[in-house]
Amino acid sequence: MSLHTQYLESFLRSQFYMLRMDGPLPLPDRHYIAIMAAARHQCSYLINMHVDEFLKTGGIAEWLNGLEYVPQRLRNLNEINKLLAHRPWLITKEHIQKLVKTGENNWSLPELVHAVVLLAHYHALASFVFGSGINPEREPGISNNFRLISVNSFCVCDLANDNSIENASLAGNNFGIVDSLGELEALMERMKRLQEDREDGETTQEEMTTRFEKETKESVFVVPGETFHSFPHSDFEDDMIITADVSRYIEDPGFGYEDFARRGEEHLPTFRAQDYTWENHGFSLVNRLYSDIGHLLDEKFRMVYNLTYNTMATHEDVDTTTLRRALFNYVHCMFGIRYDDYDYGEVNQLLERSLKVYIKTVTCYPERTTKRMYDSYWRQFTHSEKVHVNLLLMEARMQAELLYALRAITRHLT
Repeated sequence: MSLHTQYLESFLRSQFYMLRMDGPLPLPDRHYIAIMAAARHQCSYLINMHVDEFLKTGGIAEWLNGLEYVPQRLRNLNEINKLLAHRPWLITKEHIQKLVKTGENNWSLPELVHAVVLLAHYHALASFVFGSGINPEREPGISNNFRLISVNSFCVCDLANDNSIENASLAGNNFGIVDSLGELEALMERMKRLQEDREDGETTQEEMTTRFEKETKESVFVVPGETFHSFPHSDFEDDMIITADVSRYIEDPGFGYEDFARRGEEHLPTFRAQDYTWENHGFSLVNRLYSDIGHLLDEKFRMVYNLTYNTMATHEDVDTTTLRRALFNYVHCMFGIRYDDYDYGEVNQLLERSLKVYIKTVTCYPERTTKRMYDSYWRQFTHSEKVHVNLLLMEARMQAELLYALRAITRHLT
């Protein structure tokens, strides 16, 4: 993240506030909730970090033996943790009512909002961690992950073994370079054309809806780890081995992301962004129940959405707005959130297939992300530009989870 210092400051401010500052939840509980969230994606990097923090803030060591050792009240978060991480559109006001109903294990609304913010934050952060190749514990003997090597204090992703695999075909010969330069020029040309089209004509609302539905249905066929650029499928032989260190913190490990638009289903219960927006609804609710966090999250969302250096690879003075919006909206599209004023045809024109595979994997199945996926899209772009993509995906994911959870809380309140 230090490649994007403005964003990093904003990120650290909000994370520090969630974990350290005054808030409804005791400090050890905050770290335990972070562990539960990270465990949904087998992110041992984050789990280990928060196990240490949990103990430092006075957490009861016995809790680290697994969920059966924690108070029932914390265990009751399992359901909402699972749904938020994998299928947030299933969260209803009934889930909220169950948690806040009177009884010895109940949650107050401010406590629940604090917990939900932590869960969404750590699910999304797991996406960033895997997308950036940072999960060193899984490294030995597993082919699909990355080693971290430090260059001028920045992390660069590298293959865990056999550094040279496929690299020759990506960069070593001129053909690869020419090919990816062509891709870059074509992408910039499409961006320019979209900008002009938008100024020219209006697409009907009906057409916009059709394009959204087409995009959600097509995303079903974007399969993480599918063979593209003739990469073998064997990247994933190891990915479902969940270590005991992780499994003790999760119930129902088999529950995962399922496409919002399942094959063959008509009339999806789309979340129309206009009906419940972060700006008009989520922000004020979260701020009311857990003061100031709304401002910090809002600043972070705005920061990442507007962050630009007006460059693309070697080109300068480029307006990247359409591309940033396509990335953000594609993530929301996979979670069933639709913007009435957005033409989803742009997603198809700007995001090539290998990038879509990468986005879907990082957002929905982060633990399956491989170095090859990272390398295979936008081959002319710099490492920092790809990290920028990961930041957008992380924040879009966090916002999608929060919108569903906060909408359910709002419905419970009304």
